[in-house]
Amino acid sequence: MLYYLGQELSSDYSVLNIFRYITFRTGAALVTSAMLVFLFGPRIIASLKIRQGKGQPIRADGPESHFSKAGTPTMGGLMILFGLIISSLLWANLYSVYVWVILLVTLGFGLIGFYDDYLKVTAASHKGFSGKARLGLEALIAGIACYFIMTSGQEPFSSSLTFPFFKDLLVNLGWFFVPFGAFVIVAAGNAVNLTDGLDGLAIVPVMIAAASFGMIAYLSGNAIFAGYLQIHFVPGTGEIAVLCGALIGAGLGFLWFNAPPAAIFMGDTGSLALGGMIGAIAVATKHEIVLVIIGGLFVIEALSVIIQVASFKLTGKRVFAMAPIHHHFEKKGWTESQVVVRFWIISVLLALIGLATLKLR
Repeated sequence: MLYYLGQELSSDYSVLNIFRYITFRTGAALVTSAMLVFLFGPRIIASLKIRQGKGQPIRADGPESHFSKAGTPTMGGLMILFGLIISSLLWANLYSVYVWVILLVTLGFGLIGFYDDYLKVTAASHKGFSGKARLGLEALIAGIACYFIMTSGQEPFSSSLTFPFFKDLLVNLGWFFVPFGAFVIVAAGNAVNLTDGLDGLAIVPVMIAAASFGMIAYLSGNAIFAGYLQIHFVPGTGEIAVLCGALIGAGLGFLWFNAPPAAIFMGDTGSLALGGMIGAIAVATKHEIVLVIIGGLFVIEALSVIIQVASFKLTGKRVFAMAPIHHHFEKKGWTESQVVVRFWIISVLLALIGLATLKLR
């Protein structure tokens, strides 16, 4: 919205030219979303607490330290989405297909997560939406998004898979790009969902991934920078950096209330939406494989659950004391703050490795 203001009035007021710059609008989106969550967060928390009563159900087989969190409201993702969407609409170029596609995925996954949280709260159970139905809806939304991503670019590059460390290696997936991209988005959404189990554990790695992909989007969408780094130029993706800025700001605002002891939990409303958003950004910028590195913490969390379930079904034995893996370390004696901070450190290191792929070609 403000992008248009800069375009329309810049000839009369030269200072408004600043609204044309992606870097300025990214920073402004960050500050705007953070302030929105800071200002309206307490009201949202109070409203959710009244409506939810007992708050998010606590797993009976979970770590004993979690029982003290009973009564904490969930659906904190509504706070994040509130700041993120309003800030994005204010500062992003709304002519960009990528902006609308990524917001579609974010809102769609957020609605699925909201319904899941609603069922859990009303039934006072940690069992929510049917797994198969949830995955089916996620795949449908992600598939539609990938279709628009593919058809908005130039063939055959728009349907091709790129590889880190190789500047010229492309594999044209054709129409298979749609299910492949959908898989990436759905996997990212559910991996972040599995990571969200401790106060502050998921939101900081999400912000780290958003900062990393904000930089990737800006560089990939700039022909000069892309040429210098010898990465693939993806026209229009620079605008995604504004959305990443809005996500970081909303995440900072949420973390203020989610810091231990949490006043509110993110819930599936937030974790599914943010994971899906990161996945959609990776697909749009043609950095799906780099997502596995930058989002490596989420991959580890998801793999721990897959390994645990497969091992128990095949052998009747568990590999971990509890899955996802952050609960395993709690069971082994790590405090919640130790798990969270150490996982943050891992996330930072993986992000740096992922960003290094931009230059190592």
